This record gives sequence, structure tokens and C-alpha cells, in this order.
Amino acid sequence: MENLTMLTDLYQLTMMQGYWVNGCREKEAVFDVFFRTLPFKGGYALAAGLEQVVDYLETLNFSEKDLTYLSSLNLFNEDFIDELRNFHFTGDIDAIPEGTAVFPYEPLIRVKGRIFETQLIETAILNIVNFETLIATKASRVVTAAAGGPVMEFGLRRAQGPDAGVLGARAAFIGGCQSTSNVLAGKRFGIPVSGTQAHSWIQCFPSELEAFRAYARTFPDGCLLLVDTYNVLESGVPNAIKVGHELEEEGHHFQGIRLDSGDLAYLSREARRMLDDAGLKDAIIVASNDLDEDTIFAIRAQGAVIDSWGVGTNLITSGNNPSLGGVYKLAAEEEQGVFLPRLKVSENITKITNPGVKKVVRFYDRGGKAMADLIALEDEVFEGESLTIFDPVQTWKRKTLRDFRTRELLVPVFRNGKRVYELPKLKEIQTYAKKELDTFWDEVKRLANPHSYIVDLSTDLFNLKHQLLVAINHEIKAKNQGVE
Repeated sequence: MENLTMLTDLYQLTMMQGYWVNGCREKEAVFDVFFRTLPFKGGYALAAGLEQVVDYLETLNFSEKDLTYLSSLNLFNEDFIDELRNFHFTGDIDAIPEGTAVFPYEPLIRVKGRIFETQLIETAILNIVNFETLIATKASRVVTAAAGGPVMEFGLRRAQGPDAGVLGARAAFIGGCQSTSNVLAGKRFGIPVSGTQAHSWIQCFPSELEAFRAYARTFPDGCLLLVDTYNVLESGVPNAIKVGHELEEEGHHFQGIRLDSGDLAYLSREARRMLDDAGLKDAIIVASNDLDEDTIFAIRAQGAVIDSWGVGTNLITSGNNPSLGGVYKLAAEEEQGVFLPRLKVSENITKITNPGVKKVVRFYDRGGKAMADLIALEDEVFEGESLTIFDPVQTWKRKTLRDFRTRELLVPVFRNGKRVYELPKLKEIQTYAKKELDTFWDEVKRLANPHSYIVDLSTDLFNLKHQLLVAINHEIKAKNQGVE
């Protein structure tokens, strides 16, 4: 992975110099990475990007070229530049593993360390986690809509740049896509690669039939033909059937056809009938053409007979929801060796942060289904036969959990700057993500108007937040009265 040390906003560096000049660079701080709203108006998000965060932190250092550039900005004094020369991350990271279903306000990553370090890494962590989590979630929704039909990620040519194309393919695989057209992503991450043929191939031969035969000669055991260059039902499918028979007679297996335009529901039904009538019942039908979860759901509802889906632009760009909106907020700050909770206040209630060093606890029933999540203070323990939780905004909404088991979602990743977490293989993450989603009821995973999964604050955290809000308001009133 490319060194991303300079992938930061300028104000991170100016604040670092401010901490350095004012003698508070060694102060310890805790930051949370979280998002406030579920993307796509969906019922969950799928955490992704942790491996790239780990790579970033393990290679975090300023080169001499970096320092020369920073000096040229005439913003930083030479002592500060010299301090950066030996900079590396020495703090702690706890994170929710990739592939875990996550919800608003839950800390996906908890960063603890010197404010001098924790300030710098905000921008890169958000850049990585926001994008990959968004695309993994989008892919998961597309895979849900496909209802078991394999989904191929075909988005590279429409991605917002090479990095988005490669890391988007990785995130899409976590979300459940079976393959990618992106060869670099296949090489880098071990994702299976797939593809068919271009319309230009068909157009470069005197006839569609000759183009099909040439392709079959070249790839006799992987022949999947694009049938919509001229006319799907009058030309494409009949010619594909001819070539399919020729391949079968030569002892090869005819793979099938791809539809890339037109009314995919109608065309797939007719193509399936024609293939079956011709004795090619094992030939598959692949569909593409600006698909997303809503289109796939609608096409399937209209009786489409499609075996596999190629999804490109709307997946890799997250077309209908371009950003996750994750943030990185101070939660606690060290004063005389003790971490004191910190709270950001806003007139917008959704922007008031949750203070303190926190964890996320997931509660399961005895059948293994997720019942609720609780954002709690780090030292809280939840035991016993029952626990009553309540909505932190509409506090009269209460639920009593009984006969439960718990799992803490945040796991140690770095301690004192050293990685203590073994990164799983990408296929392992994909398998884990599927098992993780299986613990949620289908109502939570519904594409439209999903059931809202319960995420509450623990009583201790709720009380701490309330106390801090009251104290801040009293302080502001006292200052205003003093001015008057």
C-alpha cells in the first residue's frame, strides 16, 4: 500500500504544531470514529476498511521529501519539522472487525494516544473507513436483492479514480460479491476475476455469428456470449444457440449468454425459453446494465429468469448515497493521569456526542439472533437474567432483555503502537460478514422501510451525558450573567 502519511488536512498539521508550541503534545486523548445516519435508508451498515487503516498506521512516517514540502509552506517552524522527522504512531487502537453489522453512533474505531498523534490520523482513517464501509454496505444490499444469484462487481471504469476502483472491489467482496472485473484488485486481494466480452468484439467481425464462433474457438470452456449488440431475440440468442450446440458437440460446455440492455425481465424470460427449447438448459443468463438493488428487486418481481448479475456504476460509486458521513470526535481527555469525558454540544441533537471511553455490547438470544446493541462505558459489566434498556431520546421506549448472551464488538488492534491483531484473509472476512448478517432478522435487512434495530445507551452513559449537558448549560448561564 502506498504511504499515506501526507493524506491529511492541513489543519491537522497546524493543530499539531499548536499542541507542540503550547506544551500539551503529550496529553492523552480518546477519539471515536462513528456515523450518525444509516446509508440508503437501510437497516444496517457493514464495517470495512480496517486492514487499510492498519497498513496506514504501520507505515506512518514523514519522508525528507514530505518535510521539505511542509517547510516550503512557510507555516511551520523548523523545530516542529524536526519533531516530525521521527514521528510514528505509538497509541492504542480498538476496532470493530470488518464485516460486522454496525449502526449509528457506535464507535467503529476507538483511538487512544498522545493528542499530537491522534490529531493527525483523523483524516486518513475517515477517508478509508467511510468509503469502504459505504461500498461494502451497498454491495450487501445488492447481494440481498439478488437472492442467491451470484453478483459480479463490474465498476472499475466508472469508479472515482484507481484507488476507489481497487478498494471498492475489495469492499464489494466483503459485502458478498463473488468476483470482480478488476484485475489489479484480483491480484492484490485474491478476489476471483470474471468478465465476458465487449460489444466492440462483436462489431469487429463480419457477422455476429462469426464473432461468436471466434470467441468460442478462443475460449471453448469459458464461452459466455453477449447477445444484445444487434437484436437479442431475433439474432443474438439464435446465434448463441448455434454456437452453443457446436461447442457441446465438440465436448465442451456452453456457459451461457449475457444481456446488457433492454427489458431484462422480458428478454430473460424469452431467452430462457429459447435456450431450454434448444436443449441448452444448463446455459446461464447473466444480466448487466446500470443495475442496483432496487432495479434487481423490481426485475426479479417481474419474473426475470437471471442466474447471475453484473453490477457496476451504481455499486462502485454508491450512486444514490455518495458518502457515509462518518466523523472522528473527541470523547475523553487525560488530566493529571485520569481520563475525563468530553462532550460536543450542538443545537442539533443528532450532533451531540457520547462522552467517555466506550465500548459496544451486542446482546443475543439463546437462538443466536441479535436483540440489541448497547453503547456503554468501558468498565461496565452486564450480567444477570434480565436487563432493561431504553431509547436515549424517547426514554419511555423500553425493552427488557432476558436469557441473553453478550459480545463486545471492539477488539484490540494496536497497543503502544504495535499491532496485536491478526488480520484475517479477505475470504474469511466475507464468510464472517455473511454469518454476522444471518444473526439479524430479515426485517432488519429489508431493502425498503426496514425494522429499526435497537441501539441504546447504557444507563451509566446516559446519566453521564445528561450530567455533562446540565453542567455545560449552567456554566454558560453563569458566564452570561457575569457579562450582564
